[in-house]
Amino acid sequence: MPVSSTVQTAAQNLLEGKFMEKEVTALQKFINTAIEFLTNYSFQVLGAIIVLVVGAWVGKWVQGVVLKLCEKKKLDITLSKFIASCAKMSVLAFAILIALGKFGITIAPFIAMIGAGAFGASMALQGPLSNYGAGLSIILGHPFVVGDTVTVTGQSGMVQEVTLATTILTDEDGVRITIPNKHIVGEIIHNSFKNAIVENKIGISYSDDPEKAIEMIQKTIAGFKEVAVTPKPQVGLQEFGDSSVNIGCRYWIPTTKYFQTLCAINLAIYKALNAAKITIPFPQRDVRIVSGKVS
Repeated sequence: MPVSSTVQTAAQNLLEGKFMEKEVTALQKFINTAIEFLTNYSFQVLGAIIVLVVGAWVGKWVQGVVLKLCEKKKLDITLSKFIASCAKMSVLAFAILIALGKFGITIAPFIAMIGAGAFGASMALQGPLSNYGAGLSIILGHPFVVGDTVTVTGQSGMVQEVTLATTILTDEDGVRITIPNKHIVGEIIHNSFKNAIVENKIGISYSDDPEKAIEMIQKTIAGFKEVAVTPKPQVGLQEFGDSSVNIGCRYWIPTTKYFQTLCAINLAIYKALNAAKITIPFPQRDVRIVSGKVS
């Protein structure tokens, strides 16, 4: 074997040996550091984990207890959930502080950092923060609660959920309507609770008896169990039209079955009036042609 090849091989082996030695040294250093950490902080880590697990369990238990207590006191369900959630978060925050204390970490720097961050975030997040403020106003003032039927900012539906940021409505078609709370506070809110009002006009001929028609319509509406008893349905002679006597009717039906019930009642009224020989006229005009001599 040539001398140059021998020298090259020896040099390569020497470099590989040094590289392996560095890897072994680094691995040994990592192992020593891990052992030292576990030796010094194993009980602190275990204690912190136990504190967090217990804190999470206690927080969930406290949330359930507070929620049941609020329900027992017959508080609004939205406000009850908010209070229970705050109680849970308070317990979790306390558990986190205890866990940090296991490592000797003081919370003063964190409080200062959170304060500075909150000031900066308040400038950048005015929209979301205004939603949270409006949500808190809705929860505490409860102009409506879950299950009510409301109309606000041109949107109508049954209140499904109220959070700090948004209010969620659903309509009869199952459409989910999410409204930022800042667009609700300060606006005019129509709240008809769990029912929605139906306002309708039915025209009958001037030659028919309006009292008989009113009685037929009242009986027809009362025959539907979906119609609310309170407030009582209102039926009466509303106005005198050009081609008909218009009978107005107002009644309340469940929001979740609004169009389904409305269509069924309209059909039943139409059939009842036909059966009673009461005419529903169409618009009519009398046209007179006056002829004259042209001189």
